[in-house]
Amino acid sequence: MIRTDWTLDEAAAIHALPFPDLIHQAQTLHRAHFDPTAIETASLLSIKTGGCPEDCGYCSQSAHYDTGVKATKLMGAEEVIAAAKRAKDAGAQRFCMGAAWRSPKDRDMDKLTDMVRGVADLGLETCMTLGMLSPEQVTKLKEAGLDFYNHNIDTSPEYYAEIASTRTMEDRLETVEHVRKGGIKVCCGGILGMGEAEADRISMLVTLATLPSHPDSVPVNLWNAVKGVPVQGKSEKVDPFALVRLVALARILMPASVVRLSAGRTGMSDELQSLCFLAGANSIFVGNQLLTTENPATWKDNDLLQRLGMHVAPAKPGSGSAKIAAQ
Repeated sequence: MIRTDWTLDEAAAIHALPFPDLIHQAQTLHRAHFDPTAIETASLLSIKTGGCPEDCGYCSQSAHYDTGVKATKLMGAEEVIAAAKRAKDAGAQRFCMGAAWRSPKDRDMDKLTDMVRGVADLGLETCMTLGMLSPEQVTKLKEAGLDFYNHNIDTSPEYYAEIASTRTMEDRLETVEHVRKGGIKVCCGGILGMGEAEADRISMLVTLATLPSHPDSVPVNLWNAVKGVPVQGKSEKVDPFALVRLVALARILMPASVVRLSAGRTGMSDELQSLCFLAGANSIFVGNQLLTTENPATWKDNDLLQRLGMHVAPAKPGSGSAKIAAQ
């Protein structure tokens, strides 16, 4: 049963279960909704890097901090589509395009929708993360064939003011609601290791699990050290078992959502990633780089899946390409 009425107390009690019981419960639910041997793959491209006006204290792309990241202009659609083709050839099923904006300007929408159509024509699922969206912008992206929109809530409502002041948790949830109502699948998760408490991590998942409908994808990120940002002074390395517990909790609270191991996998051992898969994680980013941080080499991911007897999930064509095929 898919529930959206979880309480913090219920979630905390599940999180505190003995490790074997927690993993068993998560794996049982995982098997009820997914092939436990299949891992979805996605590739991420920064289509507009740096210069973001937001002051998110963890981010290398904020204009508020000196992190060494140079601001760039929005890429052209042809260049993005060429990168998507290379990602598909390397094994990606979904292509995610990220821009360092507070929100896209209306003058950029035609170029963005051209990107969506071109990537969908390759047979890839399409995803974008562009900051906050208006309902009108959601409609344009939906009409272009966008499958997913990523807009993380980052942390708990209680801790959010500690990491950003230029927008609120309510702002983030408003965009998530615009996307959901507009018929685009929601990709929404958070970041661990920014100085938050265990209770904040649980609260973050409860916030997602009590939305009107669960996010279709839930990315779980480990914060990557960035010099020059405020979080650097209060970050703490996440205990491996704490990560596995949180993945298991995400699977139990949101049993039909894809749970993605996102940023931070370069610091995870093969054994830790395997435990996360056992706890219900069933998606990873592939390719050597995310937006501005490193990602494991493709051969390493392929080797790990082979040793585990697991495989990449069958590709699902994006709505744009499916629409074209039906014509």
